[in-house]
Amino acid sequence: MKTWKKLWAFAIISTWIPLLLVIWFPSTIWYVFLTLWVATVFWIVITIIHRQSEREQRLLIQSVEKTAIKSLNHHRHDWMNDLQILYGYIQLGKHDKSIECVGRIKERMELEGKIAKLGIPSLVFYLQSFRTIGSNVELEINIADDLHLSNRMKEDDTENWVSAIVKSIRAFQYVGRVSWGESRKLTLSLYEEDGEIVAFFEGDGLQGTPEVLEQQIHNVVRSNRVRLEKLDTTTSSFQLRVPCDT
Repeated sequence: MKTWKKLWAFAIISTWIPLLLVIWFPSTIWYVFLTLWVATVFWIVITIIHRQSEREQRLLIQSVEKTAIKSLNHHRHDWMNDLQILYGYIQLGKHDKSIECVGRIKERMELEGKIAKLGIPSLVFYLQSFRTIGSNVELEINIADDLHLSNRMKEDDTENWVSAIVKSIRAFQYVGRVSWGESRKLTLSLYEEDGEIVAFFEGDGLQGTPEVLEQQIHNVVRSNRVRLEKLDTTTSSFQLRVPCDT
């Protein structure tokens, strides 16, 4: 953005040279020269801005692709670990442990399916890739059965709600202190209640006052239709509610 402003400032300033020539030596040739100068300068500036925009888009796409690849590799690693543990139990004849392991795998598959069916690409991508970020927060996700959010909210409401969720998780990451090697646990529950979509947060391991976290969350809620509700003044529990459009 600053580069674009500098380019436009340069373009405007550069037109002073032919403009002064027109003022000092008014003639047809200098008017033509001024027109060609302005057209050339603006063509150069627009070309540079267009190329810069394309470069930024490529970098953004590459960043998303790298995150997606990292997320897929992380999930593949988790699945391989689960399968190796299950295979070990089977070899040792520990059928009870095998059944428990299959149950855990089934729960993970069901959760991944619920996330994928939410219908909001930005939220789905964020939740599925969160574990690959290397955060000090252990995010546990609970999603109500058959919760589909596609076309359930206005576009602006969806964008503001998802943004508030992401920034709320970040606020929980950085508020207070955490010892080296320790992690906090944050539970995010998504469900529908009383004609509203609810994102309910419940955090553990927060060192510091809950009021600090609440103030941080208030700062990230930018829409009047996204409502922040504090459920308990003594804990780090709060919810973000947004009305359903349909």
